[in-house]
Amino acid sequence: MDDVDFIKDNARELQRLRALVGRLTDEQLSAAVNEYWTVAGVLGHVAFWDARALYLADHFDPATGFPDDVGEPLNVDWINDSARPLIHAIDPREAAELTLRIAEQIDAAVAAIPADKLWPQDPDSPLNGRRASHRAEHLDEIEAVLSQ
Repeated sequence: MDDVDFIKDNARELQRLRALVGRLTDEQLSAAVNEYWTVAGVLGHVAFWDARALYLADHFDPATGFPDDVGEPLNVDWINDSARPLIHAIDPREAAELTLRIAEQIDAAVAAIPADKLWPQDPDSPLNGRRASHRAEHLDEIEAVLSQ
């Protein structure tokens, strides 16, 4: 993963998120993406995982790396399912704005960490600096639903 590539990819998907949040109506924020998630809920889900990444970035020490006790389980479905009611309890507009704020923060944070300390260059790193991948997956989902 080239430093510039992941930073550029994050910036591209951040701009895409910014544009989407800026044009979403309250009705669209409450629209169902699937049987479990609304548009605002999906955005809140993105914010949740970006917030986890921000926690990791905030606890990175250039001398010692990341804390040892921050591993992520292979199956995170239980985390997503557990967080879903809490995420949906957030006001939809606030969830969208929060997603944007956290995305801006994590993109800046991972850009400041050497790429060789981030996954996948460091396969033992708990932090994937390429935030764009997860963001794009869910933005694609939302845009597909809204275009119907």
